Amino acid sequence: MTIKSLLKQLIGVNNVKVKSWELITNSKNIKELYIHVEPYKREQNRCPICGKRLPGYDKKQAPRKWRSLDVGTIPVYVLANTNRVSCPEHGVITASVPWARQNSRFTKDFENQVAWLVFNLNKKTLSEFMGVSWNTVGDIINRVLLDVAPKYEDRFDNLVNIGVDETSYRKGHNYITTVVNNDDSTVIWAAEGHSIATLSKFFELLTPEQRASIKTVSGDGARWIQTCMDKYIPQAKRCIDPFHAISWAQVALDDVRKVASQRARAILEQKEGKPKKRGRGRPKKGDEVKTSEVNIIKNSKFVLRKNPENLTKNQREKLEMIKLKDNQLRRAYILKEDLRIIFQLDDIDEVKKHLDSWLSWARRCRIPSFVTLGRKIKRHYEAILATRTYKISNAKTESLNNKIKLCIRRAYGFRNINNLVNSVLLVCSNIKIPLANR
Repeated sequence: MTIKSLLKQLIGVNNVKVKSWELITNSKNIKELYIHVEPYKREQNRCPICGKRLPGYDKKQAPRKWRSLDVGTIPVYVLANTNRVSCPEHGVITASVPWARQNSRFTKDFENQVAWLVFNLNKKTLSEFMGVSWNTVGDIINRVLLDVAPKYEDRFDNLVNIGVDETSYRKGHNYITTVVNNDDSTVIWAAEGHSIATLSKFFELLTPEQRASIKTVSGDGARWIQTCMDKYIPQAKRCIDPFHAISWAQVALDDVRKVASQRARAILEQKEGKPKKRGRGRPKKGDEVKTSEVNIIKNSKFVLRKNPENLTKNQREKLEMIKLKDNQLRRAYILKEDLRIIFQLDDIDEVKKHLDSWLSWARRCRIPSFVTLGRKIKRHYEAILATRTYKISNAKTESLNNKIKLCIRRAYGFRNINNLVNSVLLVCSNIKIPLANR
């Protein structure tokens, strides 16, 4: 192998001519390898966007430098002369080069390695390791995503079951909305905001055929999701996430627990007067510690929320004690558990029967928080039936929120929302980034 052939392998491109090379020591006493190249005739004067061969716009050729992957401890740079071309579609633009992407000062192999390391390193560590600014990492991710990821029209083909969710990326109610393909657990679209206008942008990208292929949409109880579905995909079924439905019941149960605690305290004060405050610190050894009914109910939040099959022996005893002490709290607990059981049934007729029975009880239970919950469940009646019919939840979408939060933590936050969206699409999808010699 000749030296020029070896240098071609170093920069990862074959269709170029290596004119010369030199090893220079810079001002910081670091050796740098400069490889002077020229594209083959067939690769010259091409538009970097459409790839068409075009006439040159100017004869003046300006020298440019691109950073390539290091060879051991020696930084490598590719040098070449470039000129502009006149494209009838994209205007006057700098001609493309086979080793780099448009508007980039790095080779494709260098950018691919940076994008691959995004999966495992935070931006600060990554920028130090690769010797680039942390701001540059975001720009590289954007270019790699546009080059490697499939086009939107391809990404949205054959969508059947999708999930919609929002997650915060900064304090102050700053959210991004993500759309997930529930069949392969990948994020197919993301954008800033969580509203009708935000989700409408996604549906407007789809063709009528792509919209018609969607059968189910899973999500929480947000009304803006249903509004967009009624407008763009009226044929699709809404599936309410069981986790969110049960969490509504848990919040309602917690409201009942607070009222029960206050009621127990009022009864205790009426009987015994205001209790004396205990002094600071732990009780002394041998002192009798009284556990009042008030404290039992007040400290029962975790026990009431936990599934009965997962309770310990002490927790079961505490739960039975609570049921005996407060009848309203006992009925609220049974209502919460009955709603949870509905999402475990498989037969749709049985689901409908139990759901109708639960709604009937919730309407006449005389517990304000559960009467309100009954109205909310009634609004999502069809969505709950669809959830049990198609056996679909928003669990896959919610699980991807952990990856999104991890992206944000690795970057120590994002100033540019586009960089965040592109990082999410890169990390939370099935995009494969090609590495050099792999």
